[in-house]
Amino acid sequence: MSKAKIAITLDEQFIEDIDRLVSTHIFQNRSQAIQEAVEEKLKRLKRTRLAKECSKLDLDFEKAMAEEGMTEDLSQWPE
Repeated sequence: MSKAKIAITLDEQFIEDIDRLVSTHIFQNRSQAIQEAVEEKLKRLKRTRLAKECSKLDLDFEKAMAEEGMTEDLSQWPE
């Protein structure tokens, strides 16, 4: 994946926290710490969106769709 440089503005407390993590070798540098934080947040947002969309499904309808035609085909299935 290619990378691009950007400029961001953070509260000083966040910068101090990130620098502490870098100095204790949890991250190699500020960029890695911020990149991993953004990546984790984006993954959480995607999971949350998926959960919200799934909650909109009509479970009875989805089950009926999944089972549609199965009774006809059962006789053709091996034992």
